[in-house]
Amino acid sequence: MRVILTVSNDLSSDQRVRKMCLTLVQKGYDVLVIGRRLANSADYNPATFEAHRMKLIFNRGPLFYAELNLRFFAYLLFNKVDIVHANDLDTLLPAWLASKIRGKKLVYDTHEYFTGVPELQNRPFARKVWKTMERFILPRLTHIITVNDSIAKLYEDEYRLSKIHVVRNIPEANTEILPASPALLSRLPQNKFRLIIQGNGINIHRGAEEAVEAMQWLNNCCLIIAGSGDVLPLLHQKVEALNLHERVIFFDKMPYAELMGLTSSCHLGLSLDKDTNINYRFSLPNKIFDYLRAGIPVLSSNLPELRKIIESYRVGWMLESVTPQMLADKIQAIVSENSQYQQIKMHVPVAAKQLSWEHEIIALESIYDNTH
Repeated sequence: MRVILTVSNDLSSDQRVRKMCLTLVQKGYDVLVIGRRLANSADYNPATFEAHRMKLIFNRGPLFYAELNLRFFAYLLFNKVDIVHANDLDTLLPAWLASKIRGKKLVYDTHEYFTGVPELQNRPFARKVWKTMERFILPRLTHIITVNDSIAKLYEDEYRLSKIHVVRNIPEANTEILPASPALLSRLPQNKFRLIIQGNGINIHRGAEEAVEAMQWLNNCCLIIAGSGDVLPLLHQKVEALNLHERVIFFDKMPYAELMGLTSSCHLGLSLDKDTNINYRFSLPNKIFDYLRAGIPVLSSNLPELRKIIESYRVGWMLESVTPQMLADKIQAIVSENSQYQQIKMHVPVAAKQLSWEHEIIALESIYDNTH
């Protein structure tokens, strides 16, 4: 059976979609994922499934979404497909329409509480458009997946849905962590306690600003910021203004395997989302699981889904409030209490073994078994 997955990004760094595709291939499906090609897109040539990336005329705003939806709708309407797997609300409309017209099955995977993202907070008209679309389509769907229990409950309560399946975005059990390359290691101070914030969502109000400011009081630490996000220009400005060039090191977006090697060379992973909107409140960032898979403990903000992981597996510490001074004080305490740090670190590989994609996909397999 042919499964087509729709994604609005350029695929190259979307680990969740890659894992979904590989899992479906292993279950015997013929898999194609369609996304976008950007001017700076890295090559994307998966070995076991097909990928098709469209180069769009528009790359932001209403015209972008209109073009994206029309192109995806046309593709799904005229190409062989048995099951459409839509990722996030911005690809759901063409997937739903095509599946209804052609009488095909639809699986919807929402990676966040889409209408609660900060980008829509001060854009009431845009939020209303997305909300109207969501309100119309979601109650008509049979197979819905999301990334954690809190977001599942939000949707279930809002739309009176009986069951949303949870598939957290966790690395595979056999993810090989290779040592960081000599070129990366040469940029890291070997005599300091190394902190890291990594990923493709280093955005405003997710704690990176406070982490940089906290470095003023952490002479014995180094902060590594690796990846991409909209707050990076501001972080560079803060480093310049506070003269923190020797304590804060930036790495550009890199392949996942290289990023994990860099992460494994650090001592503590930071996940500092703040409760500034409903989407951040119930977030479960991918980097939490990447830190654990790389073998390092976590310091996180005290949010419900993060608290579940930290407390259940005893793999880190939490902050009651994300401020530069409180963050600096907590990190200094962690560095000073080495015996406690080592004890916490001993729990990390145990948690990483239990928290694996192979355990998560039981729900995914159940959904696909019921689509036939």
